[in-house]
Amino acid sequence: MSETNPTETGVNKSAATKAERHKARQQKVKQGVDAKIAQAQEEKGILLVLTGNGKGKSTSGFGTVARAVGHGKKAAVVQFIKGNWECGERTLLEGAGVEFHVMGTGFTWETQDRDKDTAAAEKAWSATEKLLQDESIDLVMLDELTYMVSYHYLEVDRVINALQNRPKMQHVIVTGRACHRAIIDIADTVSEVVPVKHAFEAGIKAQPGFDY
Repeated sequence: MSETNPTETGVNKSAATKAERHKARQQKVKQGVDAKIAQAQEEKGILLVLTGNGKGKSTSGFGTVARAVGHGKKAAVVQFIKGNWECGERTLLEGAGVEFHVMGTGFTWETQDRDKDTAAAEKAWSATEKLLQDESIDLVMLDELTYMVSYHYLEVDRVINALQNRPKMQHVIVTGRACHRAIIDIADTVSEVVPVKHAFEAGIKAQPGFDY
């Protein structure tokens, strides 16, 4: 007849107690999640703002565009600030049927021409307004739009009006630093990307396939 090891029995009881406590905690978490899911029954177009000084805002937005395309949705992208240089996301997504409009003047600190930038922003925004009136488009990404408002190339009230009067089920993603408070106020979801470290600050240049 084998003898029971008190130490071993104590360890087993401790493990069982921890397992029960973990199960109880997870059951409470599940109850909370299930309750929120039960409450979230409304369906509508989401206005998502991705702002902050960290890297990854546009990348995140393009990921959502790719997700929409993967579900058979129709998407369009307007790129403000960006120039006509090669863009991996644009190359891929245009091949998947995503409509692109590119402001094309590049960074404002390179053009150093306010009138030219304002005219280019106006042209890009005119294309944007048409997209925001098109019920056949499920998702519109407005990449770096925040700068157009910050630099006063576009009036914020005009932007707000177009966003608020878009088709009910149309999703919109706005990216860029220092998003205007008025846009944040009407957004459904706002995420701020916070910089902790950035390779560029350590002298590492932007590289194709990773940064663009």
